[in-house]
Amino acid sequence: MFTRNCLSLLLWVLFDGGLLTPLHPQLQQTLEAQPRENVVTIPGRRSSAQRVKRGWVWNQFFVLEEYMGSEPQYVGKLHSDLDKGAGTVKYTLSGDGAGTVFTIDETTGDIHAIRSLDREEKPFYTLRAQAVDIDTRKPLEPESEFIIKVQDINDNEPKFLDGPYVASVPEMSPVGAYVLQVKATDADDPTYGNSARVVYSILQGQPYFSIDPKTGVIRTALPNMDREVKEQYQVLIQAKDMGGQLGGLAGTTTVNITLTDVNDNPPRFPKSIFHLKVPESSLVGSAIGRIRAVDPDLGENAEIEYNIVPGDGGNLFDITTDENTQEGVIKLKKPLDFETKKAYTFKVEASNVHLDHRFHSVGPFKDTATVKINVLDVDEPPVFSKPMYTMEVYEDTPVGTIIGAVTAQDLDVGSSSVRYFIDRKSDSESYFTIDGSEGTIATNELLDRESTAQYNFSIIASKVSNPLLTSKVNVIINVLDVNEFPPEISVPYETSVCENAKPGQVIQTVSAADKDLSPAGQRFSFRLSPEVSTKPNFTVQDYRNNTAGIETRRSGYSRRQQDLYFLPVVIEDSSYPVQSSTNTMTIHVCRCDSDGTILSCNVEAIFLPVGLSTGALIAILLCIVILLVIVVLYVALRRQKKKDTLMTSKEDIRDNVIHYDDEGGGEEDTQAFDIGALRNPKVIEDNKIRRDIKPDTLCFPRQRPPVEDNTDIRDFINQRLQENDVDPTAPPYDSLATYAYEGNGSVAESLSSIDSLTTEADQDYDYLSDWGPRFKVLAEMFGEEENYNTDKVT
Repeated sequence: MFTRNCLSLLLWVLFDGGLLTPLHPQLQQTLEAQPRENVVTIPGRRSSAQRVKRGWVWNQFFVLEEYMGSEPQYVGKLHSDLDKGAGTVKYTLSGDGAGTVFTIDETTGDIHAIRSLDREEKPFYTLRAQAVDIDTRKPLEPESEFIIKVQDINDNEPKFLDGPYVASVPEMSPVGAYVLQVKATDADDPTYGNSARVVYSILQGQPYFSIDPKTGVIRTALPNMDREVKEQYQVLIQAKDMGGQLGGLAGTTTVNITLTDVNDNPPRFPKSIFHLKVPESSLVGSAIGRIRAVDPDLGENAEIEYNIVPGDGGNLFDITTDENTQEGVIKLKKPLDFETKKAYTFKVEASNVHLDHRFHSVGPFKDTATVKINVLDVDEPPVFSKPMYTMEVYEDTPVGTIIGAVTAQDLDVGSSSVRYFIDRKSDSESYFTIDGSEGTIATNELLDRESTAQYNFSIIASKVSNPLLTSKVNVIINVLDVNEFPPEISVPYETSVCENAKPGQVIQTVSAADKDLSPAGQRFSFRLSPEVSTKPNFTVQDYRNNTAGIETRRSGYSRRQQDLYFLPVVIEDSSYPVQSSTNTMTIHVCRCDSDGTILSCNVEAIFLPVGLSTGALIAILLCIVILLVIVVLYVALRRQKKKDTLMTSKEDIRDNVIHYDDEGGGEEDTQAFDIGALRNPKVIEDNKIRRDIKPDTLCFPRQRPPVEDNTDIRDFINQRLQENDVDPTAPPYDSLATYAYEGNGSVAESLSSIDSLTTEADQDYDYLSDWGPRFKVLAEMFGEEENYNTDKVT
């Protein structure tokens, strides 16, 4: 074969050099069909008249994997058409595995594999070949690329990468029910031979399951496999390459298949009769026994519902399902009494909750059993005749009065007498007592309904034969009312009436309340008090429904005349003895608009113009207050000025007593006393008004007869007293006037200038210096005053 290839190459070189024509297509096809591992086609030189041909033409080289020979495995040969065999051409190899996996003879171009190859590790290698001049190291041909493929051998067995498998299928499934699909992979080349063709089979698990040899789908092979018989199955699956032929490699895996439960079994009672013993003292609602039906199914398929079949004794009991144990729990619905009935019999039915319609033909999924309950006698405490006692008693009932009784008895076969006690925890104040043998209850204190209207306490009954057995009952005592409080107006009302009210207008509706506990049918009556019923401004209209209306009796009410009215209303109750009370209502007169809406009820608003705002009213009030303050200050200053003129001592308006008991400070002191009191009667002006009248009023002047110079002082005073007695302008209270008179013979006569007809500015006091040393100081003082303003009164 190698010789034939070389001959073909030689002919191609000769013809391509211009001596021969190109190879016939048939010859080219022959060359292409040569073995690929060593076929190399090399083009020749090109001339200007010839077509361009490739310098390198490569087919794929093949190398056998897992080669175990002692010599390197020959792959193929490289040759250039420029190589004349003279040793001037050098062949080089580069790319995948060059030098490490593959080597080339630089002179001949032979390629060898120097180590064993694994196709599963690397299926092919891409390399590049180059022909260079051995002397110049220049490429003779362009670099060309070729591939060396590793030819596969069957060296890998099939493997189940996802194994071992776990699967499940419902029990009682038909033949052919899908379970699971397994898959094995073979690392060999699936495109070359049968090395990767896998066939599946079951080594263990027949006859229950089967597998498709090509797809690996596992299905059931037997009908009606029962989980209750066998639940777990382990199936061994084999995968073999080479199409299952002899010499192929095989791999195995395990599939664990579980039969899932379906409701194919009804519940069954293990026995037909259940016997229970229950003490008669069992509490209502307590569990008195358990029964159980057996269902071999699992989960919700084994859930059981229990029901009592109606019949004898079933109405005293109830049954429920314990979700954890699926047992039927029998509970007591009503109390048991051994003395009344000693045994009960009824039937219980157990059925599945979740049914499967595929198994209805099997039969009813339920079962029935009989339950017999025997009641056990128990020594019981006494039983009261009533669950609770209610009694009534009037307040203020005398101590020791019997108000009722309780009764308890022992219902056991050998009955015992009963003793009664009051539970002092509930009646700590000991308002009541009880007879220990008879059970009669009596008052122990005076009762007051207004303090406590109801008493609630407990009475204990115990057996004399066994004092530890006790029972308790509640007793409620209602204290009945005795009419001792009069009715009153229920709430304080703010009543008002408009100034423009009409007669018969209802201005307020009132109701009454009574501290007493009013019995059914209690009625209150309303009326006016007798003292205002003669000529009332308002009246009371009794509506006969425990309410009354306040009505007006006339039209028009004036706040200026009267802004408040007090209306006494008498209220009576209908209990015995009749109690009544008088309640005074205050009615305000208010200003309203035409619709009866109240605008103002303040008294100050009467004197203020309508329409003024609050700010304007406040401003007006402030102005009035300021004016009043100014007037008061002005009057006070004027009066103070007069006081400084007339008197120096404290003035008592009530007595109007002027004291002149100050000796003064001598001639230099002119302010210690009122000089006017020492005036000379001769210089008194006839039109002078009185100074001792408070407050000062104008009066007509009266003529006073002159006093003679030699008139005695007593006659002078008597004359003045008579004048005051007949003076109509004298004050209406006692007044003491002091008339000090110097007498006759004074050189200076009267020194007072108060009543002088001339002013100080018109008088000349130079004559005082002629009166002697006694008037020296006075002359100096009046002489100095000429230089000052004479407005001051001395």
